[in-house]
Amino acid sequence: MAAFIIEGGHPLSGTIQPQGAKNEALQVICATLLTNEVVTIQNIPHIRDVMNLIQLLKDIGVKVTNNEDTYTFQADDLNMDYLQSSEFVEKCAQLRGSVMMIGPLLARMGKAVIAKPGGDKIGRRRLDTHFLGFERLGAHFNPVPEQNVYEISASQLRGQYMLLDEASVTGTANIVMAAVLAHGTTTIYNAACEPYLQQLCKMLNQMGAHISGIASNLLTIEGVEHLHGTTHKILPDMIEVGSFVGMAAMVGQGIRIKNVSVKNLGIIPSTFRRMGIKVKEEGDDLFVPHMRHYEIQSFIDGTIMTLADAPWPGLTPDLLSVLITVATQARGSVLFHQKMFESRLFFVDKLIDMGAQIILCDPHRAVVVGHDRKVQLRGGRMSSPDIRAGIALLIAAMSAKGTSRIDNIEQIDRGYENIECRLNALGAHIERLP
Repeated sequence: MAAFIIEGGHPLSGTIQPQGAKNEALQVICATLLTNEVVTIQNIPHIRDVMNLIQLLKDIGVKVTNNEDTYTFQADDLNMDYLQSSEFVEKCAQLRGSVMMIGPLLARMGKAVIAKPGGDKIGRRRLDTHFLGFERLGAHFNPVPEQNVYEISASQLRGQYMLLDEASVTGTANIVMAAVLAHGTTTIYNAACEPYLQQLCKMLNQMGAHISGIASNLLTIEGVEHLHGTTHKILPDMIEVGSFVGMAAMVGQGIRIKNVSVKNLGIIPSTFRRMGIKVKEEGDDLFVPHMRHYEIQSFIDGTIMTLADAPWPGLTPDLLSVLITVATQARGSVLFHQKMFESRLFFVDKLIDMGAQIILCDPHRAVVVGHDRKVQLRGGRMSSPDIRAGIALLIAAMSAKGTSRIDNIEQIDRGYENIECRLNALGAHIERLP
């Protein structure tokens, strides 16, 4: 298990550019299974989850080549027997993104295997939305108890109207990818509409799909006979952008975040501004100047600020960990409400050990009373429970007095490419222990 050793108290300055979006990459890479022609994808991030998914596609016979961050995929000779192997099931169990292979394989090959996917330890992450959508399209499930998997099959998927039980991003993506090759028209209401889902739909349309309603929660998909190849470029990762904004507020002496695709950041910049952080939009860059103090706003009636996650265009839950860490050194108090996952706030115990003033009300709510930089966090030893808590703890450690150690940084590697080298270039002192 690898670890970071972080010497805190070093200010950061300079310019940094976000990687390609992890969540979009997992979706569009799976979409390459929908055609036997070549699909080229640009700006793919070299992070653990994405590289593991690409290897999984290679294992089932997809031809993959790359030149730096540009990859070509051709799924013209798939080995469907590999889906029955224990090796495939084991790899799926280690990678949550593998679940999005089901829709494309079911649509094009008529069968797929569902294994319980891995991922962050942040509470229950059910897959009901995926399964219910596939069933509506005409798929059938057959349990295989000895392998702890389900085989799913369909001779011909047929378009249907469906109202999703939740606006699941991966669920919507999976159902869309299955529906593009279904017979007839599929209407998905309460669909997720995040920018990455929009990007997937645009890519599929470039491949010959007929999807309308993109960017809304009502998608209409007219099924087609087949799809062809295309070239697609992945957006910058808005979670990484938000992480860098938080980092700049805590330990920055002036940081420019380049080429962020401002129009696709939604309310992320304004949320940090509500925390009192200056976020300047300069072209397609964000600039966060050095701030001796930043003060959390209150609501118009004077009540305490509450920040809660919500489906797009609401605040992404992936940034709440970073926002909580930033709030520890703000002037004022804020209530965070993590609605989606019941274990994601448990990492605040580690911030409390570092000297933060946080009241964990229940698994979903925490109140942070900011120090206004009058009390510096102190270094300590901790372990990263998930990707986003990991980067939040890294930010806390960089701002802390003394030396910190973060174990299980493989979790951070799943979402952030070469993060210690990129931050050391700005002035951080981070060492990786193998």
